[in-house]
Amino acid sequence: MEKEKVVVDASIIVKWFLEEEFSNKALQLRNDYIRGIIAIAVPSLLEYEVLNALKYSGVHSVEELKEIGIALNKYGFEVYELEGKLKELAIEIALKNNITIYDASYIALAKHLNTILYTADKELIQKFPNTAIHIKQYPLHTPP
Repeated sequence: MEKEKVVVDASIIVKWFLEEEFSNKALQLRNDYIRGIIAIAVPSLLEYEVLNALKYSGVHSVEELKEIGIALNKYGFEVYELEGKLKELAIEIALKNNITIYDASYIALAKHLNTILYTADKELIQKFPNTAIHIKQYPLHTPP
């Protein structure tokens, strides 16, 4: 049986490194990924967004941010470059819905893979109720 593939955005991965509301759910998602229950797909900009958010949080030192950068690589997510049809879809979504290309890239990837996006971004959840799911709802079902 093929494991469920989901897309996660930076707002979720940041919660792995900062104690915030719903960090416990984000960590549960991470643990399910590590145990091989789910697969995680992300656009290539994820690491930039995560490290930028953590930098501006002021919580981590330079050395800690470097370690987090290494850890992000070690997770081995399925990384998708913004190119071809995925790029076209992200541009269309961004313009049609008045959102950033950054946010649109996550929505586009979820649509491209015919899966859901886990996020804590309320704007995305409101604009894309069939694609963007709040992390507080994780898991949507009980894993086998």
